[in-house]
Amino acid sequence: MSPNHEPQQARRRFLKTTTGLAVAMALPTQALAADDLLHLERHGHHNDDRFWHKVKKEFVLARRTTYMNIGTTGSMPRRVLEGFDTNNEIVARDPWTMEGKFGGFAHVGDMIDAIAPGFGADSHEIVLSRNTTDGICTIIGGLQFEHGDVILTTHHEHVGLTSPLTVASQRFGVEVVELEIPVDTGANSVTEEDFIRVFADAVAVYGSRVRLLAFSHITYKTGTVLPAKRICKEVAVPNRIPTLVDGAHGIGMMDLNFHDMDCDFYAGPGHKWQCGPGATGILYVRDEAKRLKEFWGVEEPLYLINSSLAPAQMGICQRMQYIGNDHFPAKQALTDSCLMWDTIGRDRIEQRVRELGSRCKRKLAKAFPNAKIYSPDVEGLNCGLTSVNPFDDQTDGELLLAMRDRLREEYGYIIRTTDFRLYKDDVIPTQALRISTHLFHDESDVDGLVAAMRKVYRELA
Repeated sequence: MSPNHEPQQARRRFLKTTTGLAVAMALPTQALAADDLLHLERHGHHNDDRFWHKVKKEFVLARRTTYMNIGTTGSMPRRVLEGFDTNNEIVARDPWTMEGKFGGFAHVGDMIDAIAPGFGADSHEIVLSRNTTDGICTIIGGLQFEHGDVILTTHHEHVGLTSPLTVASQRFGVEVVELEIPVDTGANSVTEEDFIRVFADAVAVYGSRVRLLAFSHITYKTGTVLPAKRICKEVAVPNRIPTLVDGAHGIGMMDLNFHDMDCDFYAGPGHKWQCGPGATGILYVRDEAKRLKEFWGVEEPLYLINSSLAPAQMGICQRMQYIGNDHFPAKQALTDSCLMWDTIGRDRIEQRVRELGSRCKRKLAKAFPNAKIYSPDVEGLNCGLTSVNPFDDQTDGELLLAMRDRLREEYGYIIRTTDFRLYKDDVIPTQALRISTHLFHDESDVDGLVAAMRKVYRELA
């Protein structure tokens, strides 16, 4: 396909599905039309500010606040939200619509066909799941481990991954090994090679016992982008080890290409950086999980523990998709949001998010010379998450809670606090503020937040 045809196809898919495929609805005059996006894409390279200003107007976020906690949950764009509301009303008014106009399970196939190319995947490899944890549990719960197997993960994983890994350990006698990964503190220099070395050294130690690598694409507490593609291609595949990537902060922030990444599984949410509704997600299963049979040498390495059609003769992802009655308006809204991202350009969104994240880190470093910024501002490792602690005591969580609350109450900036083990054996956790910058932010949002933090800091320190 010619690259020049891709925006036009994305536009047609976006305009077709944004009406929900269930009803043709009138779009508000204030809403950002896909035609406007494409016009600016073709003619507005010299006017990027105008482009992103139009994108920002597509969101209904309260003007009295500046929401910077997308790492917890995002916000549906205006036209996606209106389509979602309309479709829910249609279903409530005429429940038969679930089978009639929506077409039930069959219609989800149309949604998947529309969004799979935007993630560098084939339709038969995608499941529209409920969230990241749902996808991870579906995979880990279905994999057939044996006593003595080793799963390598890191010491900076979310409970959505560590919990099912604990279950696998209790159920099968699997040894779950937490690898200590480096954390940027400003005083050190973190590189991609550091992460590659951590995984490669562990594989060398545990050898053929290693059954799975399970790790975050982006660590949720420090906002460090792990070199997932290199871990898969340079460590996992040569050693015939499957990979499960926690993509809680990859979907909607990064320009993902699952085929190029060469992971076996990738699970992410629809409600965070993708700005879809709650209880939606995307699960990628590489090529019907065929490589697992090759790597593990077993006929049935993945059982379908969460399916109403587990015994049926159809593709794995099709069977995973069918869980009985589903929330089809929510899945349609996720599809609409994905197609809006495709229309804007996922590469352009990633570049914008990373630029704002880098600006945030630079401004914080200048405003707080002695602060600890735990998110690397290094090409390839940086993203839209920034974790920082401007105070001398890096373990005082109450002080950061006070700053968080005053930023919200007095200045309207909404961020969150977080804590993590700087080193694997730490007993007392490190505390930080976590800031999320996304496509509906601009430079003034970043600068305003840092200025407000500076004022609050002077009063609290």
